[in-house]
Amino acid sequence: MKKLFKKIALVAICISVFSCNDDDNNTAQPTIVDIAAGNQDFSILVDALERTGLDAVLDAPGQYTVFAPTNAAFTAFLATTPYPTINDVPVSALTNILLNHVIGDEIKSMDIQTGYASTLSPINSSANAPTISMFIQLSGSSVIINGGAANSGSTVTTADIDASNGVIHVVGNVIAIPTLVNHVVANPDFETLQTVVTSPAQSAVLNTLLGVTAAAPVTLFAPNNTAFTTALGTGGFANGATDAQVTKVLQYHVTAAGNVRSNQLQNNQVVPMITSPVQNTTVILGGGNVDIRDTASNLSRVFRADIQCSNGVIHGVNRVLQPVL
Repeated sequence: MKKLFKKIALVAICISVFSCNDDDNNTAQPTIVDIAAGNQDFSILVDALERTGLDAVLDAPGQYTVFAPTNAAFTAFLATTPYPTINDVPVSALTNILLNHVIGDEIKSMDIQTGYASTLSPINSSANAPTISMFIQLSGSSVIINGGAANSGSTVTTADIDASNGVIHVVGNVIAIPTLVNHVVANPDFETLQTVVTSPAQSAVLNTLLGVTAAAPVTLFAPNNTAFTTALGTGGFANGATDAQVTKVLQYHVTAAGNVRSNQLQNNQVVPMITSPVQNTTVILGGGNVDIRDTASNLSRVFRADIQCSNGVIHGVNRVLQPVL
C-alpha cells in the first residue's frame, strides 16, 4: 500500500560552549484547542469540542491533524439538518462528525500526497471498530477533501497553523461522513465506474448503492479506470454488452456479506455477489496479495484495500470481474 504522507523529520541540534538563556523558552506553544479558543471564527467548533469532551483530547499531548471548519462552515452545515444550533445535534452524532475531521498524526501541507488517510471516526460503537477513511487530493496548490464541497467534502482554505500537539488546516465546509458513493466519486481513479453507475440505464444499481445503510453494510470491489479500459476494449467481454448485462456486471462487484475488511478475507473463501441469481467470486491469497477470481477464472488484484465508508467498505481492483451474462 502506498502511504498517504511521507514524514520529514527535522532534528535541530544546538551545540554551544555557553549556557542557554532561560528566557528563550518562557512561552509554551499553544495546543490545538488553545488556538481554536483564541480565534472567534472557531467559536462554534470550540463549543462542539467542549460539548463532546473532545476538547480534552485535542488539548492534551499527542500529534493530530485537524481539518477545522469555520463558523460559516458550521452555519451552512446546520442549515441542512433539523438542528438549529450545534447544541441541538445529538452528542454521539456530533462526536463522530468532529472525529471525521481528525487524523491521529501531524500532517503538514508539505507532506501531503494524493491518497487515503484514516480519521478517528469509528463506524460504530463496538470495540476496535474500523475508522472512516478520508480521501485527500492534492490538485496544484489546492488540497481537496473527499472530492470537495459538491461531494459533501471540503477544501483547505488556510494550511499549517502549528500547535504543540499537531497542526490545524482550516476548511470551508463541514466534512460529511462519506458513503460508498461519496468515496467512489471522490477518487478520480474510479471516474469510469462513476460514469457507468450514474448513467440513466443503471439507475437501479445507483439507487441500490445509495440505499445501503450503516445497519446493513456492503463490500464493493471497485474497478479502476484502467480495468474498465481493458474490459471495454476491442475483444473485451463487456464490449457491446446490453444494459441488462452491464447491470449484472456491476452487481457482480458488490457483496451483501457485510463490511468485509481485508483482514477478514481467507484463502479460497467463496463470496456471494448480489446478482440475480446469486453468482460467487473466490478470494485467492498468496505472496501478500489479495486476488478475486471470477466465473471465467480471471484474477482481479486488490490494489487498494479497506477504503472505509459509513455504509460499507471498498476494495479497489485492477480488473473488471466477469459474471455469467
